[in-house]
Amino acid sequence: MTALQFMALRKFVWHHVFKDLNRQYRFYSWKADMKKLRPMILKRIENRAKDYPIQAMIPVANDVLKARTFLIQGVSTLLKFFPIVTCKFCPEVYIGEEGHLIQTCHGFKCRAKNTTHEWINVVELCSQAGADITCQNLQVIAEGENNGAEEAESLSSTDLCSIANRTIRAWETLRNGVEKLLFVYPAKVCKYCSEVHVGPSGHKARLCGVFKFESFRGSHLWKKAEVDDLVPPRIVWRRRPQDPPVLLNEGRDFYGHAPAVVDLCTKGGAIAPSKYYCMMKVQGLSGPVL
Repeated sequence: MTALQFMALRKFVWHHVFKDLNRQYRFYSWKADMKKLRPMILKRIENRAKDYPIQAMIPVANDVLKARTFLIQGVSTLLKFFPIVTCKFCPEVYIGEEGHLIQTCHGFKCRAKNTTHEWINVVELCSQAGADITCQNLQVIAEGENNGAEEAESLSSTDLCSIANRTIRAWETLRNGVEKLLFVYPAKVCKYCSEVHVGPSGHKARLCGVFKFESFRGSHLWKKAEVDDLVPPRIVWRRRPQDPPVLLNEGRDFYGHAPAVVDLCTKGGAIAPSKYYCMMKVQGLSGPVL
């Protein structure tokens, strides 16, 4: 079929088919009266709110808050015994006396997430799930941190191991509880920045800025939030007994990883859950000897 024949066929179809359909079916534009719809929308939201919080999820939310408290107290205590260094130019963290020599720094292009902001997301999620969020309950965390700082010097190795085990259990309880709550109470996270909103849809109250000093301030691009968005694992390099004292760049393919909390607790004597063994490369080979 030539180009002229194709154009003639298209013109024939347009005149004899689409025009006939347009005459047979009339399409009307519908304009909604928001003054009349507003009471209906508000009533629907009010009726839906009566189903929340779900009674079966209230114990889960309370357990998450308790685990959060134990986790912060335990980490604060363990930090008195095990030093942590952070890169000056990127958010990478390493648990040990000295940093490693693995070349994974991304400079200023990768900004650190706001830790406090993400913990607040967990509190908000628990609040919507029916947990008792009061100033007295949250004040326990600050008191626990102060007491831990005073008692850290008098802890024995057995006490330290007990705190490490309790902390890693709190870590698992926190993540498992948040995962259960997200099945019932949806949350959104911005694709470009770390902004998290607990609710079925995102908000427009705050403009998106991918980096702190970036000029771009557009709308958030919301997507479904996962556990890692509310409780970030913060994966770090982990030094095993068979590794050299300072991790070298040449052995990066041999070294293992672990969430920062898990690595910190294992250094305190806790046993890591078996699901992390593959990531940690517990029985893996050491790097090449130079």
